[in-house]
Amino acid sequence: MAEQDHEAMSAAALLGERAPMRTDDGEIRPEFIEQVSQAIGENRAEFLRETVTELHEADLGDLIEALDPELRPRLVELTGADFDFSALNEVDDTVREEILEELEPETVAEGVRELESDDAVELLQDLDEADQEEILDKLPPDERVALERSLEYPDNSAGRRMQSDFIAVAPDWTVGQVIDYMRETPDLPDRFFEIYVVDAARTLKGAVALDGLLRARRPVPITELIDEERHRVAVDDDLSDVARLFGKYNLVAAPVLDSAQRLQGVITIDDVVDVIEEEADEEVKALGGVTRDEALSDTFWTIAKGRFNWLLVNLATAFLASSVLGLFEGQLEKMVALAVLAPIVASQGGNAATQTMTVAVRALATRELGASNAWRIILRELLVGFVNGIAFAVITGIAAVAWFKIPGLGVVIGLAMLCNLVAAALGGILIPIVLNKLRADPAVASGTFVTTVTDVVGFLSFLGIATLWFGLK
Repeated sequence: MAEQDHEAMSAAALLGERAPMRTDDGEIRPEFIEQVSQAIGENRAEFLRETVTELHEADLGDLIEALDPELRPRLVELTGADFDFSALNEVDDTVREEILEELEPETVAEGVRELESDDAVELLQDLDEADQEEILDKLPPDERVALERSLEYPDNSAGRRMQSDFIAVAPDWTVGQVIDYMRETPDLPDRFFEIYVVDAARTLKGAVALDGLLRARRPVPITELIDEERHRVAVDDDLSDVARLFGKYNLVAAPVLDSAQRLQGVITIDDVVDVIEEEADEEVKALGGVTRDEALSDTFWTIAKGRFNWLLVNLATAFLASSVLGLFEGQLEKMVALAVLAPIVASQGGNAATQTMTVAVRALATRELGASNAWRIILRELLVGFVNGIAFAVITGIAAVAWFKIPGLGVVIGLAMLCNLVAAALGGILIPIVLNKLRADPAVASGTFVTTVTDVVGFLSFLGIATLWFGLK
């Protein structure tokens, strides 16, 4: 099969035909990337236009990221009007900005005109104001004003992500009039799920689902189909709140209103999915002490600078934990086994705390953990830490005695393990809650503080109990 695929791609290359893009595993074939790269180098615009036209925007984004940086803007220029600029929203921010900086403002403006308003805003929002203005100046006045208004809304707000193209009809229309309007109007949104009913002041009266519209007879007044209780979103609502609303009520679209209840746009499920993916990506990075905007396409220097500060904080807390060992320097010299076993207690506590912290941070982010159930969750985690503490106290105690042949050492490490796993449970749940109350990001800051707690408690409890048990000084 592999030989047949290779022969097919070789034949395609010889005939100037496009080779298959992906393998059976979904990976982009190196031969496909090489073929496109060669076509760009040879200015084979017709071949590239045919290739780009057939690709989904997500596939085109993957292809762009796979190309050498200097070839990316050339692909856009050679394919001209056939290039789908929405593909640039599928690539890393750094890659997108590099491509847009290389293109002429007129080229970007023409591409932006073909996009839905929410995609156009997403494309422009990371550029600096001067570049934004240069591109917006090339657009027709009505399109420019709509985009400028969306860009004025705060980052991570529904107004910034909403689609300003929607279908709104008057309350006195019938089902037949609405259907005829949609058939006769050329500039409808590419994809929509609801019809919105507004009065002369654009105040929203309600929404009508497409399935309900198509089932109704033509003479039926549109007001009879209105869902007046339709969930609505304010322009300044945080996108994370919008995502939770969609998830809770299984929405596919929601109208976006200003403070006067006037309809300004619509936010759809595809935008919400993007928000959820972005938030999940940011949380995973934050838990690892990585800046939220770090991307694979960033330079090594940018990544190094972004990670340095948090590594410096970790170094300071590591010195704090090590200082506890310094307090027991004499005891460690008298009993080497203590130096060997102390890291086990601290490490096990750190792992247990990370488990609790991960659950707590996620629950805080999704609003599942709040004032109403905080104490119940804290007590539950405390019980979990106590039960696991007893279990691992027995396991590590037996292992320590078998290793060093000192019976009392099993008791010491068992008690220390119990203390540290209880401390890990409390630290793992309380630290994120406190940081959240202080309006600090628990995903970013919790890890270092929790690890410090378990290291300090682990070393202090193990070496302190050992000092008392064995009479070391």
